[in-house]
Amino acid sequence: MSSNIYLVGLMGSGKTTVGRALAKKLNKRFVDSDHEIEARTGVAISVIFDIEGEASFRQREADVIRDLCQQQDIVLATGGGAVLNPRSRQILHESGTVVYLKASIGSILHRTRHDKKRPLLRTPDPRKKLEELEQQRDPLYREVAHMIIETGQPQLQTLVQTIVDKLPKPQLVANTVENIAASLAAKNGSSMESDSNLYKTLQVDLGDRSYPISIGQSLLQNTELLQQRIRAQRVVIVTNDVVAPLYLSGLTQQLQGLGKQVESVILPDGEERKNWESLMLIFDELLQKKCDRKTCLIALGGGVIGDMTGFAASAFMRGVPFVQIPTTLLAQVDSSVGGKTGINHPLGKNMIGAFYQPQAVLADIATLASLPDKELSAGLAEVIKHGAIIDAAFFDWIEANIEKLRARDHDALSYAVLRSCEIKANVVKQDEREGGLRAILNFGHTFGHAIEAGLGYGAWLHGEAVGCGMVMAADLSHRLGYIDFVTKTRITHLVEAAGLPTVAPDLGEATWLDLMEVDKKNEGGQIKFILLKPLGTSIITTVPAQYLRDTLRACTHPES
Repeated sequence: MSSNIYLVGLMGSGKTTVGRALAKKLNKRFVDSDHEIEARTGVAISVIFDIEGEASFRQREADVIRDLCQQQDIVLATGGGAVLNPRSRQILHESGTVVYLKASIGSILHRTRHDKKRPLLRTPDPRKKLEELEQQRDPLYREVAHMIIETGQPQLQTLVQTIVDKLPKPQLVANTVENIAASLAAKNGSSMESDSNLYKTLQVDLGDRSYPISIGQSLLQNTELLQQRIRAQRVVIVTNDVVAPLYLSGLTQQLQGLGKQVESVILPDGEERKNWESLMLIFDELLQKKCDRKTCLIALGGGVIGDMTGFAASAFMRGVPFVQIPTTLLAQVDSSVGGKTGINHPLGKNMIGAFYQPQAVLADIATLASLPDKELSAGLAEVIKHGAIIDAAFFDWIEANIEKLRARDHDALSYAVLRSCEIKANVVKQDEREGGLRAILNFGHTFGHAIEAGLGYGAWLHGEAVGCGMVMAADLSHRLGYIDFVTKTRITHLVEAAGLPTVAPDLGEATWLDLMEVDKKNEGGQIKFILLKPLGTSIITTVPAQYLRDTLRACTHPES
């Protein structure tokens, strides 16, 4: 039996509420079969009932149940009528632990009294209808269930703990993010198994928008994983003219071998192409190919491709699914995780975009072998950032392993990607839309974005600008007394050891200030900075103008 947990019961019995809480407690991914049907069809369940009838809906439901039960480590809330299909009952019972949430008719009526979206309750006498449904379905729920849980307990957490206590023992030893990280740290970062068929998966816990990040070797050749993570039958791969010759053909063949219809859009490479014109090229192709809401976009490439593909997915037909397959270190550890999408404007980087989460992220460590050295170094900037702002022990590990990372040691890179994704996923979970905490992930970016805009996008790689920006932010942190001179020096030396610039271009004080004033973190015309206080801890703050001017002068003319 797999580690999946399936919740069955009448509508309004609490399957979604309990499922989310249970998934969070066990570090599993929560899925709602009704939501999955709506995502696939692009219309509400009630509309499917009205247009196609219940029989057609039940077939759709059975297909979704079959597909979802092939996934791993999920908590699945099924529709109330999912057990009507004999094959679905068999699949549920044999492929996971089935929990029957049994609620009283009175409780269900109370919970659903304002819900107009349930087609079976659109009747003059909802109580009578529920009683009929219970009489019909209760024997089927009991047939498929491994345990029956009465939902009359007053507190959700008590109910969830009751389920956990009754689960088979293997359920309770499933890997959590914390266990994975502890295991990796104990082995000094050399924990990722070298077998190319194995991978680690982290979960970005965002309720209905949750998704897995899988990290490992040769994931682009792992047909089982591709089938699990890319569920649509029609996909459009968005890539660029550098990545396409390396990976597009192989991925296309893998997906076609799974019976999918595959098409592609190849964009010109470069940060300077992350603009409206390139975005329109994606829309042009999607419209010319007559793509619909069931089409899934796949971002195959670095951060530029990931950001533009995600933005296109958020806007095309008001939202279609997309999957991130990052092929650069920078994208694997940062830009592909968290749902920030967008394009640049001549007056500011990433100023036009949307928060839109992917269905999944597949970080194939093997793709890093084809990266130019400068691109690898650019990705290391974001790795260093994660240690500096949140995890001082990780910063220590990066210092000790920087030569292995630059030499593309598989185990070192695997740990760096895993730990970085874990850190970012935890921040995003707490602040998905950058209302506060998530802004700390912009350490070094206020200066870095100004460098990119001031020199012209593409003159420096994004990671190069961020690396130099972190040196400048460390200098400013030191001037304000937040970190000591030794810490400031450690950051500068590590950025340099990563192969990144540590001396900022002399844009002129007025230009620096003008460019930094165009920043999403700013409020009321005041520039906000992410600073260290101390290493491994960060704050968001404004600074006195004189300290900022001193940092600009020192970091652009380090000998003065």
